[in-house]
Amino acid sequence: MPIRQIVLFFFIITSSQSIYSQQKTLRATFTNDKISIDGKVDEDSWKTSETATDFIMFEPDNGAQIAPEKKSTIRITYDNEAIYVSAVLNDENPSGILKEITQRDLFGTADHFGVYINGFNDGQQDFRFFVSAAGVQLDCIATEGSEDYSWDAIWNSQVEITNEGWNVEMKIPYAALRFSKEKIQTWGINFYREIKRDRQKYTWNPVSLNVGALLPQTGRLEGIENIQPPTRLFFIPYSSYYFENNSTTSSHTFKAGMDVKYGINDSFTLDAILVPDFGQTVYDNVELNLGPFEQQFNENRPFFTEGTDLFNKGGLLYSRRIGGNPSVYAYSDDENITIKNPTSVNLLNAFKVSGRTKSGLGLGILNAITERTFAQSYNQTTQKTSKIEVEPLTNYNVLVVDQRFNQNSSVSFVNTNVTRNGTFRDANVSALVYNLNTKNNRYNLSGDFKYSFINSYGAIADTEGISTTLGLGKKGGKWRYNAGFNYVSEDYDPNDLGINFITNYHGGYGNLAYRILNPTKIFNTFRINYNNYLEIQNTSGRLQQAQFNIDITANTIKNDYIALALYVNPIKVYDFYEARLENRFVTLPENVYSSLYLSTNYNRKFALDFTPYATLYNETDRMTYGVTIIPRYRFSNRFLMTYSLDMFRQNSDRGYAGIDEANEVVFSERDRRTITNELSAKYAINPKMTLNLATRYYWATSEKRAYFSLSNDGTLVENNVYAKNTDINYNTLNFDFSYSWWFAPGSQISVLYRNNGTYRTNLVNRNIAPNFKNLIDSNLNTIFSVSIRYFIDYNSLKNSF
Repeated sequence: MPIRQIVLFFFIITSSQSIYSQQKTLRATFTNDKISIDGKVDEDSWKTSETATDFIMFEPDNGAQIAPEKKSTIRITYDNEAIYVSAVLNDENPSGILKEITQRDLFGTADHFGVYINGFNDGQQDFRFFVSAAGVQLDCIATEGSEDYSWDAIWNSQVEITNEGWNVEMKIPYAALRFSKEKIQTWGINFYREIKRDRQKYTWNPVSLNVGALLPQTGRLEGIENIQPPTRLFFIPYSSYYFENNSTTSSHTFKAGMDVKYGINDSFTLDAILVPDFGQTVYDNVELNLGPFEQQFNENRPFFTEGTDLFNKGGLLYSRRIGGNPSVYAYSDDENITIKNPTSVNLLNAFKVSGRTKSGLGLGILNAITERTFAQSYNQTTQKTSKIEVEPLTNYNVLVVDQRFNQNSSVSFVNTNVTRNGTFRDANVSALVYNLNTKNNRYNLSGDFKYSFINSYGAIADTEGISTTLGLGKKGGKWRYNAGFNYVSEDYDPNDLGINFITNYHGGYGNLAYRILNPTKIFNTFRINYNNYLEIQNTSGRLQQAQFNIDITANTIKNDYIALALYVNPIKVYDFYEARLENRFVTLPENVYSSLYLSTNYNRKFALDFTPYATLYNETDRMTYGVTIIPRYRFSNRFLMTYSLDMFRQNSDRGYAGIDEANEVVFSERDRRTITNELSAKYAINPKMTLNLATRYYWATSEKRAYFSLSNDGTLVENNVYAKNTDINYNTLNFDFSYSWWFAPGSQISVLYRNNGTYRTNLVNRNIAPNFKNLIDSNLNTIFSVSIRYFIDYNSLKNSF
């Protein structure tokens, strides 16, 4: 692109103002009356308030008017404590209103009403509050392309089903919002309605899918004057009890601690955890991992999931590093010494400060400290036990500065730092990230530049590396496209606080996509995307990836979902990681992957997800194939059960096996079989009290067919000498049964019964029954725990005294 055009592109971006011609305005009225949140909408204050009506369809028929028989009438009033929202949602068929009771923050099969509030009216961040027709609350913080439902505010709501439809009343305290101290407020506002049986979504202010950015397409709320942001100080003390038992030991543990949330000002919030307890978080779906890289797990700890959108800028944070595995593992070549390494490091405390000013400047600071951790060494000869330090006292820190402008663009600086006490290695990674859009949100320029520095101490040399990406494309309208490139140096290493598997390459990609914006006679939605990607290893110039992919997704008129995928890799490529040695590689054959995904309409009591998939390789007898079947049945609005079965087979798979006596890299040709059974069930006693079951049995085997030696040119030559038994029979079980009760706003009692265990052997038995029995008979671990968390609002506490 000529320099003059680049300069012009940036001038358009930096000088533009977002203009949305269909912006609606609603005026809120002040009230001295007490409004009872009961869903009846019968107070006099509602009768004198302005109304918001004339909703417009967001999906599937973008831009269509709502039917007159489904008229929606919204009003807002306020006092010195909160804003109040009422919604009268007409429906010509009240008995057809869907109202499944779910846990908080789960939409389920139900109609919903929502209000989106932006206290700075800057198009940057919404606070969204939803309530279902069953009375279940959902809330999130929304930024462009992201909704964080781990954020939970304290607010009141009630619904009532009527002969004309259903009503909603909400009370949203100012403490749950962010806004300036100005005397006269102007907020961004939008209202949302979902009619689930028709799979239709509406908004009050039109939201056009022709425009790339959705968040700025909001209405205006005026009339709120002379209110003061309250002191946002909340204490959440907790106490928990754990009983743990297995075949060798049992223990009783009591824990207590506190979470603190403090609004530093109208823009920034401090969150801190003192003596954290994550004992009731969701279990990890552990798998048999025979590859060269670690298995990446989801973050399930609430502190590290809530309000972390800012910290995810640049992709440098993998928060499972904090309190995860130790930096090193102790070992001994002496057969008389046994070593017991810890599997995790205790988190001592953590805090984060995050927020955004009215001018669009976002700031995030996350800091955590983990304790010094030791492995236990036992000498059988001297019968003495000693400790070996595997993780020193460690400080983890993340800094993010993010400047948004024009309601649709941003430039960010991100830094992650890990400082370990003593002579353990330290790490520092920085990134400049940019996402720039034209004023009509049709065209986008995005990319980043990252730099890592590792201070290794001792005889190990320090290292530094870089990673950069650049992409340019069109993201609005029916036709969308983008292209770009990336470069990663050999020593780029963000893994002390991030996660990255592959380095030392450069590549390029291109995407072309088409979508319909309004339904046809067959489809409610339809999208087709073509993607190609080439990746070349820097040192050798060999291809690492050469992919040409087509994805098709569609929703039918009956709201069944279909997805087709075809991924073609027509060229031999080279894997530089499976051999586990530097500068060694193995040749990967040409292959074709295809899958079909069918998901029937979840509005039906019985629904089914069905996914067959397969990969064919240009190699004798080598192929992979599998199927995933997920039936679900909604017995009632309270009771839902889902079963998942995944069967996956890899015939003549080839992967690393070890090093032979001649110091040659040995690969195994093996048959791998994996069966995963999962069962989940939910019974809702009421919108605030649920019983939940989650269980998973994972069984994987790997059986050797032949051994090969890896040649220097990446080919495999038969090896008849290597005799190590590399067969694996791996079983793991998780069983969670829990009770949850939100007994007061922000306050919860949770009871959990948990079983888990793992059974691994080199003896492969293809019959599932004895494998499951061996797993049950092995050292299963049983945990029973009770946790109580109580929410204390400083303002309520102050008023009480």
